[in-house]
Amino acid sequence: MPEVPFRQVDVFSSEPLLGNPVAVVQDARSLSTEQMHAFTEWTNLSEATFLLPAMDPNADYRVRIFCPGRELPFAGHPTLGTCHAWLEAGGVPGGMTGGDVVVQECEVGLIRIRRDRDVLSFAAPALRRGGPLEESSVERIAAGLGIARADVVDHQWCDNGPGWQAVLLESAERVLALTPDPQLLAGLDVGVIGPHDSGEVDFEVRAFFPGNSGLTEDPVTGSLNAALAQWLIASGRAPDRYLAAQGTAMGRAGRIHVRNDGDDIWIGGSCVTVISGKVHLGE
Repeated sequence: MPEVPFRQVDVFSSEPLLGNPVAVVQDARSLSTEQMHAFTEWTNLSEATFLLPAMDPNADYRVRIFCPGRELPFAGHPTLGTCHAWLEAGGVPGGMTGGDVVVQECEVGLIRIRRDRDVLSFAAPALRRGGPLEESSVERIAAGLGIARADVVDHQWCDNGPGWQAVLLESAERVLALTPDPQLLAGLDVGVIGPHDSGEVDFEVRAFFPGNSGLTEDPVTGSLNAALAQWLIASGRAPDRYLAAQGTAMGRAGRIHVRNDGDDIWIGGSCVTVISGKVHLGE
């Protein structure tokens, strides 16, 4: 029976239990794809990741990312949580850049992750699909969120692996007041963002996607925040540097640091290990 090292990491929070957890299996060489799927389902978390030796000579490690029912080509909070676990276990950057940049290999390609004190940030991958949503989709999303079509200030495809369909609302308060309808949003990955008037954070974000028991809300979503930043900064609706909150409606306190350095948009947050040990998996 394989026994492999394991960490469960809370991402986008420096305090345990306030961010978004990810299960990280740190040596998955002995595991089959079927075992990875089964373990992911068993954790009852939104994602689990599995570390493997890099195939690309420019990468420090390779990761496979799973959510219940499917494998993902990329996901944000699993990327940061996996990097945190790899570094905490003694990983030393030495791939494409070395130094304070870790290079992760996943299905979408090579992802650079930068260390800045206690914050890890990944360079947002290129969008697979952008541009405005179809009007019929906007109307369906608005109805599914319990708002009028006129409440949607703007909308965009934000597909960087997960196929997010995003809408901008006029305020963070409107975002927090949403009452989504699981039936109307069934099968959709929907991201919502609205600006704060003042305070610690600049934007409030919520994310809804299909789950095992219907519609699921994600506590903090790196992939969505990356695509939102690419859209809003390019359109002039957000500054080059801002702080977003997510998970507020769920009693979490996720904080996403966004920075545009002219070449890349970096999405960052703190990480903290909550559980470490070994997992025992069947043959």
